Amino acid sequence: MKALKTKRRFVLLCVLTVLLALIIWTAWGNTALMVNTISVSSDRIPAGFSGYRIAQVSDLHNAEFGAGNTKLLQTISENTPNIIVITGDLIDMNHTNMDTVLDFVKNAVQIAPIYYVTGNHEAALSQYDKLKEELKSVGVIALEDKAVQLENNGSTVTLIGLSDPNFAIRNDVFDETPAMVSTKLNDLLESENDYTILLSHRPELFETYINCGVDLVFSGHAHGGQFRLPFIGGLVAPNQGLFPKYDAGLYTDANTNMVVSRGIGNSIIPFRFNNRPEVVLVELRSES
Repeated sequence: MKALKTKRRFVLLCVLTVLLALIIWTAWGNTALMVNTISVSSDRIPAGFSGYRIAQVSDLHNAEFGAGNTKLLQTISENTPNIIVITGDLIDMNHTNMDTVLDFVKNAVQIAPIYYVTGNHEAALSQYDKLKEELKSVGVIALEDKAVQLENNGSTVTLIGLSDPNFAIRNDVFDETPAMVSTKLNDLLESENDYTILLSHRPELFETYINCGVDLVFSGHAHGGQFRLPFIGGLVAPNQGLFPKYDAGLYTDANTNMVVSRGIGNSIIPFRFNNRPEVVLVELRSES
């Protein structure tokens, strides 16, 4: 009997130790910001953009890494990007704090020019117009279904930004979003022969981006699948459901590359597992 009690206590201790380790691992994994560096090569990238560095911040959701986001800002600065792209959900519709967002972008724009597109959380925000004006006042360039030319070392590429589909279509029961996005993109690409970089919050529209002939897409929204399982990947993502196809990293199909950020903050699900928050750094490489 005594031996049985000792065995039970040992098993209980082991279980508690494992649970404690999982709690510590999860807590650490939600605050241990990392940089994920991705190299994208193409013979369509002009020589003047070879080595061009793009830092991506996605799905911040009002999160703070260090007081005033000093850790996040330092991480971006240390990687010396040519531009910073923000691919939606800068704020969180459930606990919006514009001061946190504005403090971050005011400092980030001193590191490199910022180009910004909206996410579904901005689409649900009643104060979005105010946020947009505040962002503009500190130098953030909002791309709402617009294209601009980027220049570097005598070469140009085209940067396109799409507003989140929820601004136009809510509760898309008839699956109208792909056709709407395709129409917008084709209009913006109609006269473009440059290498094209697209900022769009939604990775589930990858097939649409491919069909429109976009070269490189920066996306977010999936939060890395929230809970990442070994050998499987993400568990669940908005608009993709269980075991999402596009949850994190680089995807290539035909001549289109799509980079999906795991994002930085959390929203409806307040924590992530085995899924560290990240800043993505993409370095362009010309094969010409």
